[in-house]
Amino acid sequence: MSVFITSTGHFLPGPAISNEEMEPILGLVHGKPSRLRRRILQSNGIQQRHYAIDAEHRTLFSNSDMAAKAVEDCLANSFIGKPQLTMLSAATSQGDMVLPGFGSMVQAELQLADVELHTSHGICSSSMMALKAAYTGILAGEHRAAMVVASELTSRLFKARRYEMAGAELDFNAEFLRWMLSDGAGALLLESNPRAGCFRIDWIRGFSHADAYPVCMSVGQAPNESRSWQDYPSYAEAEAAGALLLRQDVRVLDAIVKLGGDGYLRLIAQGLIQPEAIDHVLCHYSSHYFKGKIFDMMQRAGVGLAEDKWYSNLYQRGNTGCASIFIMLDEFRRTQSYRPGDTILCMVPESGRFNTVYMQLTVMD
Repeated sequence: MSVFITSTGHFLPGPAISNEEMEPILGLVHGKPSRLRRRILQSNGIQQRHYAIDAEHRTLFSNSDMAAKAVEDCLANSFIGKPQLTMLSAATSQGDMVLPGFGSMVQAELQLADVELHTSHGICSSSMMALKAAYTGILAGEHRAAMVVASELTSRLFKARRYEMAGAELDFNAEFLRWMLSDGAGALLLESNPRAGCFRIDWIRGFSHADAYPVCMSVGQAPNESRSWQDYPSYAEAEAAGALLLRQDVRVLDAIVKLGGDGYLRLIAQGLIQPEAIDHVLCHYSSHYFKGKIFDMMQRAGVGLAEDKWYSNLYQRGNTGCASIFIMLDEFRRTQSYRPGDTILCMVPESGRFNTVYMQLTVMD
């Protein structure tokens, strides 16, 4: 039994937003321009991205809206329709609601009937965990067609007023991701039978290091606090303490490169990756800053992958969290040159508490 990605799709809300347009949309915190924006943008290399909110901070597309539109785009390019889908596997860092699960909301939006449902919650690698759930469902012979969708709507967390309500002076860890993340959704159709030009999934493997590393990216704790936002007497007090801000602990962030490299070397040792046989590399690095570090680490280990094999749309589409790898794969499939028999290595490092997922694809005739 094999599993094939037979169609892909994506949705990016609104027009592309340039670096100079970001702050007018997200808003000035306490009426002052950011002192860090240019520095962070210079490091991440992103030139444009998309937001699902407007300058009045109205939400133009909900997270489940975007996910549904990506699924519809995927189905429009496929050989089947909604009635043939028997599984929906969805991923996001934060749904529109705390409960119920994101998958339920997307299913309702799509009006899909009688499907097995899976929701994967996490950060960047949650899309790959959702993909593996659908992949194993087909391998087990329980499904013939499954839809996997990942969607992120982070811009709502970056409204100026949210930082102002936190009360304290805006610190680097709280502001960092404001200039890194944006919105979008991607979808993959998995089938048990191949189609023309599809990608066979050879394997998917992940390595989590939550047992050994502290939290690096989070929402739900105030700085220097161990209690959850739910432990405060009121939601207002949690917000005032800064517990609802999206934070990145940049002091430990560089560990993502080492751990991603360790997993890559482990898969070589296991015989799953043969560097000389890889034709294309799709790596969800969150910032241009990390591309050079990942590339150099592989070269020093003697198992590098030539730079002309690497494909990324980070600079034009932005960092859309867990949706990034699906949007990247969709754009690669539509715009890049590849041949039957080519192998594609996908890598998704996540800094939440350090989890990295790898996947190898083979282009079918």
